[in-house]
Amino acid sequence: MTLNRRHFLSLGGVAALAAGLAPMLAARGAAPPASFPYTLTDAQWRARLTPVQFDVLRREGTERPYTSPLNDEHRKGTFSCAGCEQRLFSSNTKFDSGTGWPSFWQPLDAAVGETRDRSFGMVRTAVHCANCGGHLGHVFDDGPRPTGLRYCMNGVAMTFAPQA
Repeated sequence: MTLNRRHFLSLGGVAALAAGLAPMLAARGAAPPASFPYTLTDAQWRARLTPVQFDVLRREGTERPYTSPLNDEHRKGTFSCAGCEQRLFSSNTKFDSGTGWPSFWQPLDAAVGETRDRSFGMVRTAVHCANCGGHLGHVFDDGPRPTGLRYCMNGVAMTFAPQA
């Protein structure tokens, strides 16, 4: 069996890798500041978010796979940014990627932005909230039809509102 990224993730490789890299991750700095419609000071973000949410949304951290209840959320509804409540994804585009993080094949219109992430010696596409700039996860080109994309999101960076 070839060990590709998805197999590596499903076998817990990320958890082992993250444990070994924890000291380096803790020392990393924030992403360069950018201008977004919704802004708060660092102190205001810390007061608004849990420590884990702050690490992911404001410091580009990653939650451990299979730890978010949103990974198993299957009701109809909308996933929003935990930082500013911007609507991000419809449940209609959610799918089980087998990676341990909530995955979607398409965001809502104008909901997210993308930047190049060159961390850990690789080039990936990071996804952030278009309203507050909060880090959500990454997008990959191994998703299902119709887009072929996999928006692999940190569940802790989002909230879920069921459809009425």
